[in-house]
Amino acid sequence: MTLLDQLAQAVAAGTIEVVDLTAPLSHETPILNLPAPFANTVPFELREISRYDDRGPAWYWNDIVTGEHVGTHFDAPVHWITGRDGEDVSQVAPRRLVGPAVVLDAADRAADDPDHLLQIDDVRKWEAEHGPLPDGGWLLYRTGWDARSGDQAAFLNANETGPHSPGISVECARWLAQETPLLGVGVETVGTDAGAAHGFDPPFPCHSFLLGAGKYGLTQLRNLDRLPTRGAVLIAAPLPIVGGSGSPARVLALVEREG
Repeated sequence: MTLLDQLAQAVAAGTIEVVDLTAPLSHETPILNLPAPFANTVPFELREISRYDDRGPAWYWNDIVTGEHVGTHFDAPVHWITGRDGEDVSQVAPRRLVGPAVVLDAADRAADDPDHLLQIDDVRKWEAEHGPLPDGGWLLYRTGWDARSGDQAAFLNANETGPHSPGISVECARWLAQETPLLGVGVETVGTDAGAAHGFDPPFPCHSFLLGAGKYGLTQLRNLDRLPTRGAVLIAAPLPIVGGSGSPARVLALVEREG
């Protein structure tokens, strides 16, 4: 029996669980709101073409209208000015869409402080307990923010000073990008950066450093609480949009369970 045969049988038997980390995509999916004068993405929309009627008696189908960075999505390096000479989403090698994943859980701290920032020391303490970050893999940063994903206002959590959601400090973003073997970072929030990251130096450091280093981002993940701290395999499946800066994605995790 080949390794792939074993994998297929384990998935069918449930000893390897396929956990969907993707938020449902609809017109209610929260989207990023940038202040004027910056341009914003459109929300997701279905436009019906036919539904078993005179426009098409035996079939139902739709056009979709969406932005590249709506819902659970993949950030390619070219999305940010620091990665402008890097890959667009169609150029990402398929083997880099599959890799090991670890989960760093800061949900308790984010519940107490919506502006909580992950620091280098937090990651080093995690490594001391759980082992090194995976070479060619993903750091999934759990904050519990996915519980807010059904409500745009709660998800963005904005007031007169701007949005407030957890993220990663400038120093930690630089370190993850330049000093670790990670492939990318995944988060539960609307973007890879904290809500207040527009005021950081540099602004939006996860975008700036990670994409500038040729690494990737995954956003608006959910169900990270169903993953082990380490041991899962992540599959990220964006559309190969030629020239695209990113894409909505179906993100799955393979998790070994007791038989």
